[in-house]
Amino acid sequence: MTDAGIPDLLTSAVRTVLRPLVRLMLARGVTLPLAIELLKRVYVQVALEDCAPGGASTDSRVSLMTGVHRKDVKRLRALPDAGAELPRAVSLGAQLVSQWTTAGRWLDADGRPRALPRLASAGGDGSFDALVASVSRDIRARPVLDEWLRLGVVHLNEADEVVLNTAAFIPQSGFDEKLSYLAMNVGDHAMAAVDNTLGRPDPWFERSVHYRRMTPEAVAALRVRASELGMQALQTLNAEAARASAPAADEATARRFTFGIYFHASAADRQARD
Repeated sequence: MTDAGIPDLLTSAVRTVLRPLVRLMLARGVTLPLAIELLKRVYVQVALEDCAPGGASTDSRVSLMTGVHRKDVKRLRALPDAGAELPRAVSLGAQLVSQWTTAGRWLDADGRPRALPRLASAGGDGSFDALVASVSRDIRARPVLDEWLRLGVVHLNEADEVVLNTAAFIPQSGFDEKLSYLAMNVGDHAMAAVDNTLGRPDPWFERSVHYRRMTPEAVAALRVRASELGMQALQTLNAEAARASAPAADEATARRFTFGIYFHASAADRQARD
């Protein structure tokens, strides 16, 4: 046990999880005072969400649960929800890539996203203009194309066709877009792991493969193989989700899900040091 009465394993786990987030914050100039303010806000938000149904969620009770001063609780609970939302441009991009990688009209004979004529005047209903219009009539294709060219999601070939560079919407540049996906992917993965750790009756699927003391060459080869297998799984589930997609009857029954795969390698003793 630590001096504060918190199990050593819990503090070790929290420290390990926080390390990459602190690295990100330091890289972007987020100092400890600002991080503490952010942490207070999240403490208050989670305490309010986790109050028992029908239970009082007074400032005093939240202060007792969290250790955040009552005056800060009152100030922080009045702020907008701190949850991360995908910017409209990112959400639209994800829908477009989903269409491009699953709907038959946008695929070639091998089932891969085909190169699309940039303009409707050249490709008609099979053009990039038509792809954007199939998802949103409110957004013109040109701004989407310019942004995707900037992010490295697509490129133009010599025939003035738009070619998808990746089989998923993964910007090669664009820090705001990457932050949005970091918040969603890491947040959902962590939520599943915490639910399972706290004893969820119906555990979420959350598995990984761990090996130590491998050669750099073996890890490099496995990284390539993991990318191949992971992309196959993502494309398969994306196609099934697209076929099953239908609007929920009302907001109360609406659900979302996240399925992700990751690969990471480091020095063999890295986790032990954490």
